[in-house]
Amino acid sequence: MPAARPLLFAVVSVAGLLCAPVAAVLGGQSHVRSDLTEKDLKRVRAVTEPATDFSKPESFEAMPAGAATSTKLVNRDTFSQISANQSFAAEDRFKLGNALFRKFWVSSPSSTHASDGLGPLYNARACQSCHLKDGRGRPPAPGETAVSMFLRLSVPPKTDEERERLASKTFTRIPEPTYGGQLQNFAVPGIKPEGRMTIRYDDMPVTLSDGEVVTLRKPTYGVADLAYGPMADDVMLSPRVANPMIGLGLLEAIEEADIRALADPMDKDGDGISGKVSEVRDPETGALTIGRFGWKATTPSIKVQSAEAFSGDIGISTPLVTDAFGECSIAQTLCREAPSGVQTRLGEVEAPGPILDLVTFYSQNLAVPARRDVGDKTVLRGKQMFYEAGCTACHRPKFVTSRKAADEALRFQLIWPYSDMLLHDMGEGLADHRPVGDASGREWRTQPLWGIGLTETVNGNSFYLHDGRARTLEEAILWHGGEATAAREAYSAMDKRDRDALIAFLESL
Repeated sequence: MPAARPLLFAVVSVAGLLCAPVAAVLGGQSHVRSDLTEKDLKRVRAVTEPATDFSKPESFEAMPAGAATSTKLVNRDTFSQISANQSFAAEDRFKLGNALFRKFWVSSPSSTHASDGLGPLYNARACQSCHLKDGRGRPPAPGETAVSMFLRLSVPPKTDEERERLASKTFTRIPEPTYGGQLQNFAVPGIKPEGRMTIRYDDMPVTLSDGEVVTLRKPTYGVADLAYGPMADDVMLSPRVANPMIGLGLLEAIEEADIRALADPMDKDGDGISGKVSEVRDPETGALTIGRFGWKATTPSIKVQSAEAFSGDIGISTPLVTDAFGECSIAQTLCREAPSGVQTRLGEVEAPGPILDLVTFYSQNLAVPARRDVGDKTVLRGKQMFYEAGCTACHRPKFVTSRKAADEALRFQLIWPYSDMLLHDMGEGLADHRPVGDASGREWRTQPLWGIGLTETVNGNSFYLHDGRARTLEEAILWHGGEATAAREAYSAMDKRDRDALIAFLESL
């Protein structure tokens, strides 16, 4: 395995093509990267310019994660490979993190002290249970208990203190008083699960310009078998499927200035796209920073995301989220009084710092697989259609990561995530009507598209969007609204040949 190295071999050939530094001025503010020299700024600007020639692939387009791209054989383990430019020493940490990611936790007390601490309420026993094969979650089949999909819960603020906590970003939402921040459908022996999610689908036909009819399925969500009394009358429910894990460290390494430069919350340029930055409070530092992760971009880092998942999904405490009873609310006394898995000789939490750090490192270094068929004529035609429909206004193709990224292997890489990392209004059709942090009930973070064409290969299914309602990529496109309405209509207006080409392009990612 080669030692870590920067990618700018990928942009040397375009050095000096432009004279202006990378900067954007929106809303009267200039955002210029401080991690690069003037020479590097010019090179980065050149290599991240949008494509204009669709007759052939762009340079290095087949390597969406730069030198970190995995070129391993495509199979069910495709999303489980380490960043290709990591060292042998790093591979050892990755394997330890993988073991912890797959580890099944057990209820306390048990003879396996190192695995104690599950729940008492939980949605899964292991990280891998939600992110199966490090990929995407799915809705439950009829009669099946949900594992890789759950319901977020919250209520509107009612007191000045709650409103102040939201305004100061101490909280991103107010949990439901009895059931907390998410509905947990499993529990350890002696404790009742909170309840279960219910889903009803109604067919919604959509007619394309050439007369083809596509049937979307519109979900309605509810709760049943509540064990701790009724929920608040004004509870807001929002379903979530687990996101794919690939490329997270590279998304974390995108320079903040590049994300801020793309934001245009007041649509001052009049293009109908008004993406905005999600500002969140980092629990490690207390400072405000960009939210990058989660469907609503409410989490600032992979470490914080991992700690919150340990707590909310599995009921395991870490140095960042220290409650050993996980998501048990004050109203759930029996749950709060259940035995914990804290081993005092190891620390005051169930998953001490070294465990959280290893899981974080693993999550940061799950490699993005190489593209397929980048030179295929149909794929190139589909790429052109993707651009012409305006999809790249939100699904921004390229970035070059920061030279100051914490992990040397992830520095200065030309990457192709197809996301701007911003919040966008996606319209009433996809609205969950549940504000969280800076995201309104209609806003979602632009999903990265890299690896999307391998969903079925890795996970054996093809469910897309935040709740898996879309069964095909075409259905996912047709659910787009709000700021993406024009792009959706452009797709609908294409002839079938061009629609198929656009789908072929997405399947090549």
